[in-house]
Amino acid sequence: MSIVEIPIPESLRKVARKKAGEVGTLRNSITKGSGNVAGALGEMVVAAYTGAEIADQYDYDLILPNGSRAEVKTKRTTVFPDASYECSIAAYNTAQLTEAYCFVRVLNSLSIAFILGWMPRQEYFEKATFHRAGEVDPDNDFVFKADCYNLKVADLWPIQSLKKGEAA
Repeated sequence: MSIVEIPIPESLRKVARKKAGEVGTLRNSITKGSGNVAGALGEMVVAAYTGAEIADQYDYDLILPNGSRAEVKTKRTTVFPDASYECSIAAYNTAQLTEAYCFVRVLNSLSIAFILGWMPRQEYFEKATFHRAGEVDPDNDFVFKADCYNLKVADLWPIQSLKKGEAA
């Protein structure tokens, strides 16, 4: 596991703001659209780092260099993440037609993105822990806003393996 820190230039933030405005509020959005800029940045930094193509489809965000489809899940943060942090997929998103998930955290200032890693879809759901909305995470006292599946950053595959074109 190795987190990749990516400085985000203003030019990229500008593109992400424009894209987020065009997207609007997605159905079932936990943050009601307030995370769209960070989400767009997450997609762009993973695409640039791995050499993937941005697909902008509901079921997946990227087409990886090996041709497989990946969904990027991004959370905003106020601190530098570590291996004990968790990556989440909302239960209503489990039917997306993707072969892999990539996970990113973006500082609230939008100045730095952290690519946390990735995992093949099937393996993610085999290893993840399911939590119901309203449940309290015993590790950090977070109250889940929606049913979701969580997995620790430490359990992810390093993003560097996607950069090398490893199969998803």
